[in-house]
Amino acid sequence: MANGGEADPKLQIANVLYLDVVGYSKLLLDAQSELMAKLTRIVRSTTRFSVADAARKLVRLPTGDGMALVFFDDPEAAMECAKEISAALKSHPEIKLRMGIHSGPVNRVIDVNEQANVAGAGIDIAQRVMSCGDAGHILLSRRVAYDLAPLPRWNAHLYELGDCEVKHGEKISLVNFYSDEIGNPELPEKLKRARKEALSKARRQVWLRRSALAAVVMLMLAALAGIFILHRRMTEPIVLPPAPPPEKSIAVLPFVDLSQTRDQEYFCDGISEEILDALAKVEGLRVVARTSSFSFKGKNTKANEIGQKLNVANLLEGSLRRDGNRIRVTAQLINARDGFEIWSGKIEKEMQGVFAMQDEITRKIVDALKIKLAAAPPPRAQQNTEAYDLYLQGLYFSNKSSEEDLRKSADLFQRALEKEPKLARAWTGIAKDWLWLADAYVKPLEAYPKTFDAARKALAIDDRDADAHAYLGEMKRVIDYDLKSEEAELNRALQIDPNSAVAHLFMALLQESMGGRGGLDHMQTAVRLDPLSPIIGNWEVDAYVSNDRLDEALAAAKRTMEIDPNYVYFEPELALVYREQGKLKEALEIYLRVANTRRQPTAGLAITYARLGKIDEARRVLSELITIANTRYFPGEQIASVYVALGDNDEAFRWLDRAIKEHSGPIHCIGFAREFRPLRSDPRFPDLLRRIGLDPTKLTQTPTS
Repeated sequence: MANGGEADPKLQIANVLYLDVVGYSKLLLDAQSELMAKLTRIVRSTTRFSVADAARKLVRLPTGDGMALVFFDDPEAAMECAKEISAALKSHPEIKLRMGIHSGPVNRVIDVNEQANVAGAGIDIAQRVMSCGDAGHILLSRRVAYDLAPLPRWNAHLYELGDCEVKHGEKISLVNFYSDEIGNPELPEKLKRARKEALSKARRQVWLRRSALAAVVMLMLAALAGIFILHRRMTEPIVLPPAPPPEKSIAVLPFVDLSQTRDQEYFCDGISEEILDALAKVEGLRVVARTSSFSFKGKNTKANEIGQKLNVANLLEGSLRRDGNRIRVTAQLINARDGFEIWSGKIEKEMQGVFAMQDEITRKIVDALKIKLAAAPPPRAQQNTEAYDLYLQGLYFSNKSSEEDLRKSADLFQRALEKEPKLARAWTGIAKDWLWLADAYVKPLEAYPKTFDAARKALAIDDRDADAHAYLGEMKRVIDYDLKSEEAELNRALQIDPNSAVAHLFMALLQESMGGRGGLDHMQTAVRLDPLSPIIGNWEVDAYVSNDRLDEALAAAKRTMEIDPNYVYFEPELALVYREQGKLKEALEIYLRVANTRRQPTAGLAITYARLGKIDEARRVLSELITIANTRYFPGEQIASVYVALGDNDEAFRWLDRAIKEHSGPIHCIGFAREFRPLRSDPRFPDLLRRIGLDPTKLTQTPTS
């Protein structure tokens, strides 16, 4: 303990958001106090401030005319907080605020009363960054911009400004953050003056050297070029190189069928997926999920392009030839950046040795990537080869999306179990099939119990099946409304397989439903593990929308459309984002196009009509949806959302009650979806949430629309 009761200072890298009220010193003392009290309330009301403060990862330093918020550990926290403050200030035009963000070293001291204090270059530079801006500006040092640029949700809104001169002639490279909703797109006055002075100086030099015509021309061209470059920097998003992928990361591409009759596609896909699953359980190795890896099937895409799209350093590719019971696999491990081969091998086995072959390829890859296994994976027991062949056929069809394919998959898994009752993965496959048949094709109470039963049977045989734990967890939520039990199952799944994109997806939706703060983190992990999955992309959009992060939602929706322009589950996500942004005409155009293609309207179309004031059209679409719901299954909460938009809460609650009784799969989304915010002031809503296992006190804190 140092003298005076202070601990020795601890140097840390912190992320500093510096706030300054423009014109503060010109106010009377009473007005200053009132304004600062108001600003403090606004800052404290932001989610990022509350979360970091509760976790003791934030220090607030009053600075007279503003404050410095020093975030520890989380590089995006300062940026998120700045966005939330900027959005909140729209309703407080009397507060003219400018902000600066920098990441740098600070000395953290904690006194005997456990009060934290900080000082250092990180704070000083953040203040200097801020001092270059005007009211409304959110300026970043270039170091922060480089940290954020690889992330699409930030990159699209970062604009280079060039250098700004601060104290003692020091220059700082600045980047401006703004979007249609927040920030200030104008060039700061300080930079305008500096560039005007530079241009005047250039002109004076030209005048003095008038006799040298060539010099005049060159100087003028240089000045014009400088103006052009500066203008481009102001108006074009910053383009920075993406962060390199982790060295210990891999995507397993589907093996190519070289069999004479070319009828072994299912077998090639199955063997590739089995190897992928084995690698996913290796500690310290990040493995991209099947949906994204297999999206390159049949395409002549270069290794470096695949690596960039999947953000992996290594690729496993190969071919398979099957003649009767004889299998020969040729595999290559490739460096995705330069295309060079790291390892290759040929393995030939009888069908009975297929598991040994998969284990051998897995070990070779682990060795080549120099990964030290915490524990050697146990050898798999020999199983009936005919059953395994049926299992691989079932696996092939389980990765398709039509009702016919999913039912065919479940039948093949069942036939495999008749020949080998201990084939746990076949039970997991059945659980998966019925999970995706539910809601979309089959009534929930007809499909979900089959998922529940199959997942339990899989775990009775193999308790280390991560997917089975994830599916069982979903059933405890949907059938039993037992969210704590689902959380336990998902934690178990992620303990077994940290690379399980589906477990991260389910955990994200669960945390969002329960009002937890980790939902978006799990969603972003799911996207990172399976970046080309349209299903995960759709749910990512919903998560951003429910958190009022509409810029990120728009980017995610456009990214999902690039993956699969025709993918629509219940709602076209881009239309949803436009609708919530208030761009109702753009949303309506998409909803109408989808309705025409599917020959069936969506709830979102009716909501959009209602918000446009076209009540008759909204009720016409609603009538069509009710007719569908009375003839075959249609989610009750979708119809309820239309009634909410029409202001008919009684009917909305009646349809929500029906959805709960029918055990609609997405029912827990009513706790966080923006469509249902108008119900939060109704005393019936908390009781409704309790019926499905939600705590109303954790879900009604988001501002209502």
